[in-house]
Amino acid sequence: MNKTIRRASVFALLLVFALLIRATWVQFYEGQALADDNDNRRNAIETYSSPLGNIIVAGKAVTGSERTTDSDLEYKRTYTNGKLYAAVTGYASQAYAPTQLEGIYADLLNGTDSRLKTVMDTVTNQRAEPGDVITTIDPSVQKAAYDALGDTKGAAVAIDPTTGKILAVVSTPSYDPSSLTDANTAGKAWKQLNADSDKPLTNRALRQPLPPGSTFKLVVAAAALEDGLYSSVDEKTDSPAPYTLPGTVTPLGNENTSAPCENASIRVALEYSCNTVFAKMAVDLGQDKVRAMAEKFGFNDSAQDVPVRAYTSVYPSDMNKSSTALTGIGQYDVTATPLQMAMVSAAIANGGKLVSPHMVSTITDNGGDVLKNYDDEATTQQIVSSDTAEQLQSAMQSVITDGTGTNARIDGVTVGGKTGTAQHGENNSKTPYAWFTSYGKADGKEVAVAVVVEQSNAARSEVSGNGLAAPVAKAMMEAALKN
Repeated sequence: MNKTIRRASVFALLLVFALLIRATWVQFYEGQALADDNDNRRNAIETYSSPLGNIIVAGKAVTGSERTTDSDLEYKRTYTNGKLYAAVTGYASQAYAPTQLEGIYADLLNGTDSRLKTVMDTVTNQRAEPGDVITTIDPSVQKAAYDALGDTKGAAVAIDPTTGKILAVVSTPSYDPSSLTDANTAGKAWKQLNADSDKPLTNRALRQPLPPGSTFKLVVAAAALEDGLYSSVDEKTDSPAPYTLPGTVTPLGNENTSAPCENASIRVALEYSCNTVFAKMAVDLGQDKVRAMAEKFGFNDSAQDVPVRAYTSVYPSDMNKSSTALTGIGQYDVTATPLQMAMVSAAIANGGKLVSPHMVSTITDNGGDVLKNYDDEATTQQIVSSDTAEQLQSAMQSVITDGTGTNARIDGVTVGGKTGTAQHGENNSKTPYAWFTSYGKADGKEVAVAVVVEQSNAARSEVSGNGLAAPVAKAMMEAALKN
């Protein structure tokens, strides 16, 4: 064999070895990544080759599966009362990645979760029967919130303070998840939903932190009582009205200029929502103490999973005193989700104990056997003393009976609450946000609620937490506490 042929043979042999090595690498090292690639059509075909498991509300499935007639994807997802539960379920789409509970539990719902496999499934390499997601949502509270919000842009959350179970998660305007399930029509719906200036795909209840306004005064009051700055909600404070922001010549006044805010007690200051009292209180405490209390309630937690991950509610750092003063009234760079403000009321209502909120009770296999119990895993933290909680409950009740929250009164129910109207836009040039957070107790039942209305048909002068958000909270509390 001459030298040229020998070299060609060696080169050809090296190419064969290279191909074998590459094939081995792809099969054993890149194979799983390729199999899991969202663009791999085989995954969609496999996922929708049989019905999916379901998301359950109060014992009834709010999801389903339906046979298709003109696709290699044999089934598609369906929804019952899709708009009502969209902020809970999210969507499972043949064209787009799943969201919310559909996304978090995709493997469980499509049968690929390893916990679902039987011995026979493993031996035959077959996909297991899908499991179900059992939620904590109370359909009556969910519907009450959805109906009460109506055509406004807003959100609402309800929590059982004693268990941490989330009873309602509503975001409006909503959307119908069914419009995104079919690959043949999802593209058009997707474009329309994303082009909508009201952003119906945004989960405002969990994923749109906004300035909480005066509802944040509850956190500042808790910090003042826990720190000993004031020993009682009825002790007079050292609070001039108006109050000049430190380091400036800018006076901070109160919305109600005739309110008795000068040196007002915490109770009176909450009743009349006195900006001057809580701005100075935040400065007297210092930003570190206010932040520490805010973080006990859940602010600055970047891993707030319920199990859908909520966006972080923020109490800022590295501020001067004038900025710290503004945080005392829930402005400057303070932001919160309705979930977060519901957690504030829940902890106060529960004697200072914050139970970790969750909207999934259990996940089960196809036979109903529990794979994981989230109710049992809920944690409880004593974030303020029972005395502080009792005092704040009393002051919040005064807000309802004698203060700015009268629209949340319910006969036969002990209600405590706090209104908020947060500035929006430069120099408050846009419509303010209307907030309300509250708790209700009756006949051994408890519920904590937070509502935000971003935009409504009300005139700017009529925008207030009591006017727009409190009636929504009232409807939710009534639904949760009914016999």
